[in-house]
This record gives sequence, structure tokens and C-alpha cells, in this order.
Amino acid sequence: MIEKAALLLIPVPIAEGALHTISPEVLIHTISTKYFFVENLRTARRFLKSLHPLLEIDSLHFSEIDKHKGADINLLKRWLNAGFSVGILSESGCPGIADPGAELVEVAQQLGVKVIPLTGPNSLLLALMASGLNGQSFCFHGYLPIKEPFRSQQIKATELQSKRDKQTQLFIETPYRNQTLFSELTRHLQSSTRLCIAQNISAPNAFIRTKTIAEWRKQELELQKAPTVFLFLS
Repeated sequence: MIEKAALLLIPVPIAEGALHTISPEVLIHTISTKYFFVENLRTARRFLKSLHPLLEIDSLHFSEIDKHKGADINLLKRWLNAGFSVGILSESGCPGIADPGAELVEVAQQLGVKVIPLTGPNSLLLALMASGLNGQSFCFHGYLPIKEPFRSQQIKATELQSKRDKQTQLFIETPYRNQTLFSELTRHLQSSTRLCIAQNISAPNAFIRTKTIAEWRKQELELQKAPTVFLFLS
């Protein structure tokens, strides 16, 4: 077991500049950590500088997690074996939850390194809290298939799952496809199913509304190309 090292899971604001959503412990740990795995180098550097304006950013060491190849596991092992504490930063939200980071945590667990999840904003939980849907039983599916008929089949299958288990179903989508997904959900889900749209959570212009599909069908809704969580309960 590596006694000195620790792996820090560092949450990043969901909305641009929403530093009020970050806990004091994030400030404490980020000022002393020098080694980071990040989803996006530019975003990570800007975030750390916003937390600590006097931080000498060029003194830090970063490894960007490749979207296709994943993280440099060998580098993580070298840093941890050297006794360095390592932080993980996703582009927004919490590492490992609908974001990269799980493979790094798995390595730390295998090495016996202390893993420290820091508290902060998570769009899935915040959306669920505000939806009024079942927070005792829920399932996050990530992204729906892009192509038909697989997309509509998945929507209908998860609605059956929701009805059978009284379970809230959660999805996310690439922002420019938000409107398409909303249209498809209102087209394929049953009229009595409740659908929540949670967009720009924690931002001044946050939009979080839950209505039945029948009610949504009566409304002209133009969704922004912004981070959105879709939740429904049948």
C-alpha cells in the first residue's frame, strides 16, 4: 500500500463560473496538489486559476485523458508510486460519473492508494432532486443510440422498465441534439409518463420543469444547445 499518495476526485462547476457550488475542501486540496489527470487541459488550467489567482500554473503537471485511448495508466502508477497525490478533473461535474476517471480510480484501488472523493455539483443528482420523480429507485443510461430504429426501441424499452419497477430513467445528450431528443421522447413516450427537462443546472438561467408527455405536447419548447439531463417516470 502506498501510504503518502492519494487520488483526489475533484468536482468542477457544471455552469460556467459557478464557483459557489464548489466546497471549501476543493480549495484546500487543489492548492497543494501538483499532479493532475484532466479531461480538457485548457478547461482544467482555467478552473484552477479561477480558484487560486496567484497559483503558478506552469509549476503543475498535467496529463490529458485521451477520448479514444483513455488515460496514461503507466504515468499514474509512476506518480502514485513516487508518493505524489494526484487530482482528476473532468470538464464539468464529478469525475467518474458520466465523465472520465473510473479507470484511474480502479488502478488506485488496486494499488491500495487512498481515494478521496471531494464534494461538489453533479448534474444527475441535482436534476433528480429537482424533478419530483422517484429518487429511491433510478437508472442512468448515458446516451441513447443515435440511429433508428434502435433509438425509439430503447426509449420504449426503458419506459417499460420504468413502469415495471417504478424507476426514474435518466439520459444525457450532446447539446446540439437536445431538441431532437425532446421531440422523440414526446413522440414515443405514453401521454401519462412524466418527463423532466433539466438544463443549465446551477446557472442563473437554469431551466428545470417536469410535466406529463401530454402537457409537453401542448407546449412549444426550444431547448438551448446546453448541458441537459432528461428524466422520465412512467
